[in-house]
Amino acid sequence: MGENYLDEGFIFAKKERQPVYPIFIKTVENRMARLLTSAGVNKELTPNSLRHTHTSLLAKAKVGLEEIMDRLGHCDDETTKNVYLHVTKEMKKEASHKFGQLMRSLYSVQKC
Repeated sequence: MGENYLDEGFIFAKKERQPVYPIFIKTVENRMARLLTSAGVNKELTPNSLRHTHTSLLAKAKVGLEEIMDRLGHCDDETTKNVYLHVTKEMKKEASHKFGQLMRSLYSVQKC
């Protein structure tokens, strides 16, 4: 869309008028709902569901908070933490479990 695009960092845009503006979120939601319905997939999913899933997968892949914040365009880490807190809780449980295993293995080595 070249020079006509009003670059505000949006993903979807339409070329119906000059300059080219981002598509309204409701338009994206409606199109996604139609596609989900025709595919027989959960109709309650929204574009924001995809963003949330993406964020959760980044956290699960152990991508740092700073990188996730940058990717999402968040300035406040509390906003980002609130989005994927459930993933970090799962990761804390996993870390606790791994630490327990380590301690048990060290205890068994000392007994020998």
